[in-house]
Amino acid sequence: MTDVGAPRITIHEVARRAGVSHQTVSRYFRRIESLKPATRQKIEAVVSELNYRPNPVARSMRTKRSGRLATILPSTPSLLHSQLLGGAAAIAQAEGYLLEVVTIVGDARTRADRVLELAANGGFEGILSLSPLALDLERSPVPIVATGDYDDQFRSQGELADASVVRNIIEHLVSLGHRDFLHIAGPQTFTSARNRKLVYETTIEELGLRSYGVADGDWSGQSGYDAVQGLPATCGVTAVIAASDQAAMGAIRAALERGWRVPDDISVFGWDDYDMGRYATPALSTVAVDRDAQGREAILKLIATVRGEEPPEPSHDPINRIIIRESVAPAPRRGAQDTSS
Repeated sequence: MTDVGAPRITIHEVARRAGVSHQTVSRYFRRIESLKPATRQKIEAVVSELNYRPNPVARSMRTKRSGRLATILPSTPSLLHSQLLGGAAAIAQAEGYLLEVVTIVGDARTRADRVLELAANGGFEGILSLSPLALDLERSPVPIVATGDYDDQFRSQGELADASVVRNIIEHLVSLGHRDFLHIAGPQTFTSARNRKLVYETTIEELGLRSYGVADGDWSGQSGYDAVQGLPATCGVTAVIAASDQAAMGAIRAALERGWRVPDDISVFGWDDYDMGRYATPALSTVAVDRDAQGREAILKLIATVRGEEPPEPSHDPINRIIIRESVAPAPRRGAQDTSS
């Protein structure tokens, strides 16, 4: 537990315990490569023991640099976006920066003007925008990195909207004997939802499978519930692929109310890997999206740009990962409709 009344640990105390000068500790935090490995290890041990972090205010006074970075969002973040921001914030702190989240509502032109104002006021050393900016980044007095992971409405695009694993999900279900499917879609104003629907329909056709169709949804549990409640008893559907975990959980509730056992009579797949799905009964099969890694990579690129260094190579690991849990099982010998009363 931290003693809030205790005096703040200073760079001089770190230096004293490590047996070096405070200038050497400063060089350590600035990552000057000429430090001897033994010296670096001594400082690292003391920094870890004291849980020391550089004081950005003091550093700003000495170096005329603020130690602050800004992340620009086009709207209020949701739980999913907080995963991305959490990854970025952890890296920023480890690198000795404060990361501040700034929400700027408006179109790309409005956001671009406001970003240039933030860049010019001297408060930030660098700015990360998670959506495209309608400006020439060279005009900015401080480095700006725009990832384009989200659009103006904070809807996923690019790699975050990739839906190719839908085909892998269907192929896995086919290997378990499933031939009759239903897709509960997300709102089609989202690129990610459109992509999941497209891959679903394309795969069903290419593999010669049967689909009861696509139920329009809005990510919510209610839309998943309504989709399954609306299925005729003779539909034959044995596998449901929902565009979100919430819709999948709604689908499971509706199936149970109809007397369809999950997964014995009908298998259900979600998307996002929310905690509620992990601890549900049955535990939900889903797609985990590594938004944390997206945040880490984005902020590392900005920090490298601020320092005048080459940005790190982006990871080639897939951002989406299929997780098989209890809500998926081999297809029943007869369709789910045969268990309905």
